[in-house]
Amino acid sequence: MFQKLSILIPAYNEAETVAEILVVLRDLKIDYNLQKEIIVVDDSSTDETFEIISDFRSANPELDLKIFSQEYNMGKGAAIHRAIKECSGDIAIVQDADLEYDPEEYSRLLKPIMKGQADVVYGSRFMGGFAHRILFFWHSIGNKFLTMLSNAFTNLNLTDMETCYKMFRTEILKSLDLKEKRFGFEPEVTAKISRIPGIRIYEVGISYYGRTYSEGKKINWKDGVHALWCIFKYNI
Repeated sequence: MFQKLSILIPAYNEAETVAEILVVLRDLKIDYNLQKEIIVVDDSSTDETFEIISDFRSANPELDLKIFSQEYNMGKGAAIHRAIKECSGDIAIVQDADLEYDPEEYSRLLKPIMKGQADVVYGSRFMGGFAHRILFFWHSIGNKFLTMLSNAFTNLNLTDMETCYKMFRTEILKSLDLKEKRFGFEPEVTAKISRIPGIRIYEVGISYYGRTYSEGKKINWKDGVHALWCIFKYNI
């Protein structure tokens, strides 16, 4: 039934890490005999991100890697919107252009979908006995608060609404009218899938190898405030 997995990568100024994640994805063996398609959307980076991706594609012509570039910096959400529009797989997953999340764990998210039990699967950093880098106390408190508030409106019992790893049957993802151009993607997409009649949402534990700000982490407290606003905006 399902033949291809689309890996959607928004990238902005990730010259330090984007080649590493592309190597991992190139060498990754996808379970269930799924083909893989990699869609990278460069969000008008000011460093060498786009050139590195282009060189990688030239050096690996056998890899199904598509690159798109935004005309100007529009935000992570807008880059994901573009990747959704361009992808052709039966299943899609969002992957950051770094190694905070491990693609080797795709199989955990795929299993409920491939068994016909789920339409959407979230990878939770807060459940299961998996490796989790110890970093920012207030970030974890903020994530849990936003998840709890989102759950109160959606009537879901997620443990990690803000996770990057969200896997969808692509037809569902393409059916959503998504608006948020920056980090509001997470609460918006969660609110909108929760209202789909009969939707089956699962959550599985994943590991998390977080970055510090000096290592390239970009999200900050302002994004948390905007996420709070998005929870109210898309649920009321």
